[in-house]
Amino acid sequence: MANFKTMTCTGVSLLLFLCLIPSCLAYNVVSFGARGDGRTDSTSAFLRAWSAACHSTSQANVYIPRGTYLVRTLNLNGPCRRRIEFRIDGTLIAPANYHAIGHSEFWIMFYKVSGLSVYGGTMNAKGHGYWSCRKGGKSCPQGARSIQFMWCNNVVLRGLTSLHSQRVHVGIGYSSNVRIENVKIIAPSGSPNTDGIHVQNSRGVTIYGSIIQTGDDCISVGPGSMNLWIEKIGCGPGHGISIGSLGSSYNEAGVANITVTNSVFTKTQNGVRVKSWARPSGGYAKNLMFSNLIMKNVGYPIIIDQNYCPDNSCPHQNSGVKVSQVTYKNVKGTSSTQAAMKFDCSYTNPCTGIRLQDIKLTHNDRLRRPAISYCRNASGRRGGTVTPRSCF
Repeated sequence: MANFKTMTCTGVSLLLFLCLIPSCLAYNVVSFGARGDGRTDSTSAFLRAWSAACHSTSQANVYIPRGTYLVRTLNLNGPCRRRIEFRIDGTLIAPANYHAIGHSEFWIMFYKVSGLSVYGGTMNAKGHGYWSCRKGGKSCPQGARSIQFMWCNNVVLRGLTSLHSQRVHVGIGYSSNVRIENVKIIAPSGSPNTDGIHVQNSRGVTIYGSIIQTGDDCISVGPGSMNLWIEKIGCGPGHGISIGSLGSSYNEAGVANITVTNSVFTKTQNGVRVKSWARPSGGYAKNLMFSNLIMKNVGYPIIIDQNYCPDNSCPHQNSGVKVSQVTYKNVKGTSSTQAAMKFDCSYTNPCTGIRLQDIKLTHNDRLRRPAISYCRNASGRRGGTVTPRSCF
């Protein structure tokens, strides 16, 4: 029992901050050999602390105290015997050489862990060298997501700051009942593929009260995502909040029941976007609600793009993704392009059931050109005041 101590988390105690569950064991990574000096490789110590906590017959806490901890790839595998808390009061940093984590798909991976809470702290993946490699056209590793949850259920991620991920900052895959709140995600606007949060093949995900400033989508929603609630997001810079890309393969799961509400977009490339490849697919996107949104100098505040094909590998094809039942309600602000609303849908699978309610988008243009809406293969209806005028 030398490497950890037992805590009873009742009453008023300083130890309450280390353990928010009624009775648990705390595993301090320093007790397992980690050093918070920013130079010592603490990977093995973190893995030993995780293994001990995961195998505990009592609810457990892995604790990272203040300090700066250098860690390489961490595969934090379950299933664990009881609920587990991973609390970060310090800062985790990746090695300066981007190859150290770049050849792994993930920097920190939680795999098959149910009943998991991750609280606080800062992660800095030091992605600048990797982005320079990508931009220079060199032979680069695939790059790592900073933190990934795979096959995890009943998860809370709260209060984390993620800096300069090589690629996606936070990934959710094949998981359910996940709540992400009060996170801060930062990467330069020109950093490639640094999505803030990517959700795929997951259900019951809530993303709330977070600031995301990055070089790609603030939040991206991939195939197989159902019942997502996204609220109070400050997005920008970045590419906006995207459903997609969808339709990258034919036998692809659909997307349904997605809500984005009470959020602000600032100088983003897009606002709320639905995007699919211009090629055959059996996928779909339906029951999407975008409401109470403020756009500040956003490229395309409202956009559906079903002709996505950046490498020109799908000429003369049409998207097979069926987009339907999409509502935009109380969306206001300014567009940096004239096409404030753009619905560029598939010829073979037109967008249907689009509803516009109380839209007020103006063109932020010195020449005072009015904002316009653009429709191709799209149908719907409007209610209240809609500016620019609907093109349905």
